[in-house]
Amino acid sequence: MTAPRFTQLTSRTVVLLDADIDTDQIIPARYLKGTDKAGLADALFADWRARPGFPIGAPGSAGAQILVAGHNFGCGSSREHAPWALVAGGFRAIVSPSFADIFRGNALKNGLIPVVVPAAVHAALVAAIAADPALEVTVDLEAQELRVPHTPGASGVPTTPFTVDAFARRCLLDGVDELGFLLQHLPEIEAYERQHRQH
Repeated sequence: MTAPRFTQLTSRTVVLLDADIDTDQIIPARYLKGTDKAGLADALFADWRARPGFPIGAPGSAGAQILVAGHNFGCGSSREHAPWALVAGGFRAIVSPSFADIFRGNALKNGLIPVVVPAAVHAALVAAIAADPALEVTVDLEAQELRVPHTPGASGVPTTPFTVDAFARRCLLDGVDELGFLLQHLPEIEAYERQHRQH
């Protein structure tokens, strides 16, 4: 089966620095009744959108595909609707000092790249974006690097390596899900089965 392919993304960002944002804040529980991903963009941070200055959904955030988030993003329940809503809202990558483990796994299975960077790099990136809100950031999954252009405001943000689960990375680079990965190896699987039956 095919899945969203991800190799490299360059985009403006949305900055949301609250720590410990849990999945019930990302998508409130009342939106979990369905299993259809359609319409989940409207549910993304539905209870926070009325907050003054809330960045997601603001006019200046249109088209931004990278979320720069605070510490321990995606904690709370294991609901897969959280990455569904983020992807529906246009995000393809999230940069944070840390993620909840279950959220990180769910994100990767849905084409959303969790990029963990050291706290100092995160702080430098936030400062660079504050100096230039139009700053574009590159998330390169193939090279496993976070990069920013060499501009005066971003000079303190070094090219930073990050890691993701090797199997998830391979699937994302190939544009397949777990079943699609197995189907790529169907001839070898069938050959093994034939040999196994003969023994």
